[in-house]
Amino acid sequence: MDNQSSSIELNDGNKIPQIGLGVWQATPEQTAMAVREALQVGYRHIDTASIYRNESGVGVGFRESGLPRQEVFITTKIWNDDQGDTLTRDALSKSLERMKLDYIDLLLIHWPVPHHGLFIETWQTMIDLQKTGLIRSIGVSNFTESNLKQIIDETGVTPVLNQIELHPYLQQSAMQQVHSRLGIKTEAWSPLAQNQAISDAAIIQIARKHNKTPAQIVIRWHLENNTIVIPKSVTPSRIKENIDVFNFTLDIEDKAAIAKLDKNQRLGPDPLTFG
Repeated sequence: MDNQSSSIELNDGNKIPQIGLGVWQATPEQTAMAVREALQVGYRHIDTASIYRNESGVGVGFRESGLPRQEVFITTKIWNDDQGDTLTRDALSKSLERMKLDYIDLLLIHWPVPHHGLFIETWQTMIDLQKTGLIRSIGVSNFTESNLKQIIDETGVTPVLNQIELHPYLQQSAMQQVHSRLGIKTEAWSPLAQNQAISDAAIIQIARKHNKTPAQIVIRWHLENNTIVIPKSVTPSRIKENIDVFNFTLDIEDKAAIAKLDKNQRLGPDPLTFG
């Protein structure tokens, strides 16, 4: 049950484990426990953000795991109010300080916040910071096709990935095609549709067929779509279950049934207007 067997190469040559632990809405204490548990059962990828206010817990959980730094891939994000050159630099310093780390594996712009007009400047700053070694890879979150084209055209640097809301009810096929064309990997947040998908009759039926849990079915669906996926849990049994997805595959009928669930339904904010 080692997700190292499933890593994806990014456009800068670095590799990201395809399954990570998400820690949104977890307290620092819950986060420390969840990170430690996850790393003990085979996860090697943790996804946090400054706005989650639990980066310190990520650092504690990582240190308690006893794993070498180079074995764990850690992502954090620049919040909307921290965009712009000076604030981005400060935000990165604070994130490193809170986690007690020397570098971040992946730094993302959390939302484009287009009406602020600062995401291009923020992106250029991240390009500069990457050269210092404080960040290994740089990417974005919740960017539209237009936002992506703007930063690439302005700077010549393509994000390694775009982390977007993606689950069976919002399958994002158009954005996935955009990413594929631009050489950007797709990472899914709310991959289980805030747990709505795991009570869906179609998913439950597929789970019974494979003798798996509904969550495992949805996570496997993401993996087979070549998506990077970060299911959130602070329950040790669920954390373990969510990575135990490498011993079965979905068939054509399973995939067709999940394809029918797409409603283009967002659970989170609209990237065009949020922030």
